[in-house]
Amino acid sequence: MSDSQTPQFDPAAPNTGEDFEPVDVFEDGDDFDLRPGADSCYKCSACDTSCPVAEVDDDFPGPKFQGPEQWRLKRRDDDHSVDDSVMDCSNCMRCDDACPSGVPLSQMHNTARGEYVSEEMSTLSVEYVRNRLLANYRKSAWLASKVPRLANAAANFGPARWLGEKLLGVTDEREFPDFATETFTEWWAARGGAAGSKERAREARERRGEPRDADKRVAYFHGCYAEYNTPEVAKALVRVYEHFGYELVVPEQGCSGTPMFANGMLDDARRDAEVNVSSFADLVEEGYDAIASCTSCSMAIRQEYPELFDIDGIEDVAANTFESVEYLRIHEDLEGELAEADVGDDLAAEFAYHAPCHARNQGLDRQAVELFGDLEGVGVEDVGDSCSGISGTYGWKTEKYETSMEIGDEMFDHMEAADGETGMTECPTCAMQMEHGTGYDVRHPLELLEAAVVE
Repeated sequence: MSDSQTPQFDPAAPNTGEDFEPVDVFEDGDDFDLRPGADSCYKCSACDTSCPVAEVDDDFPGPKFQGPEQWRLKRRDDDHSVDDSVMDCSNCMRCDDACPSGVPLSQMHNTARGEYVSEEMSTLSVEYVRNRLLANYRKSAWLASKVPRLANAAANFGPARWLGEKLLGVTDEREFPDFATETFTEWWAARGGAAGSKERAREARERRGEPRDADKRVAYFHGCYAEYNTPEVAKALVRVYEHFGYELVVPEQGCSGTPMFANGMLDDARRDAEVNVSSFADLVEEGYDAIASCTSCSMAIRQEYPELFDIDGIEDVAANTFESVEYLRIHEDLEGELAEADVGDDLAAEFAYHAPCHARNQGLDRQAVELFGDLEGVGVEDVGDSCSGISGTYGWKTEKYETSMEIGDEMFDHMEAADGETGMTECPTCAMQMEHGTGYDVRHPLELLEAAVVE
């Protein structure tokens, strides 16, 4: 399909979240029965053909088995345990998008992984310990952020990486990302926090000819990686939003839960979800919308939270959460402002853009290509619809590393063939894979947007 034939992102009116309908497979009640979803499957195998793991691993039975077929087996035979192949699922969630009959496949996979980990996996096993450490990255990142230079040197010390592979099964093929010397929330507090943002936003509205007291308020879910590793992305978001007159708040928050879902640590995910929902539900009730700069974070809150947890206020938070660039495209004339902007030499002229799987599942796969199409001096080339292969913690596991790289081969080839030698994506772990497979520097669309519109 040519670019001219590709459906464009063109909302008719601001999306306040009223049309969001998370998959309802539980009906009314507290038992979380997955049968309605399983019964919708008519075995067309569209999910299997869309699965990047099944494409490269002939031993992986695919999403159809991991979801409705396995669910039926367990309900028919009490002695049937969850098959261990469920841990080979990368949680890319492409199967959800591929299914023509709305089967909640990723919800089934998350549920099956949680059951497998709690009932089949020994908590004393190396795999469990490794997976729990990876899933709870926020804890180790918080500790590392206290001594970032020491942590950076120690994490990528050759013998330490070798020991990590031998003792825990964390591949030594990848370099650990650097921890920032100043976290985003440290920068945010030093800049005046919510009070400072409110004043800057009001000044920006006056410059833009908008009412000083206009109701433009958002609550930022920054996630773990923008907090500890790439605060430049979070800073770009703050500056861009304040440029458009938005007052930001950064409430108390935990991990979105994405790495925990992928590793079957549902109790851990629920713990952080309760913190997040509690913080953001109060703000949503006050009229704030929630935004996230990571597409996996927005995906978790919008879809996985209401599918897996019954926390008070969860539906309202899910319905009022947006990916950060998506939100601006809905509420502001970004295209008009970018048509009059240009970018200097601080960023590359040509970008190779990869749409994360979790962006595709939210309908945002061509967002950056469309957004920057008329930006003077910049070209953004879509490098195809393949999965990057890393899928969060998946590609960090020794036994999954080669699979993750084989999945990513198509993306690497397309990046190498693109005009630019700088990558672009909204997902921090996709960025890791892009850098690892090509050596390219990778930027977030928010960084380019900041360079274009913020003086």
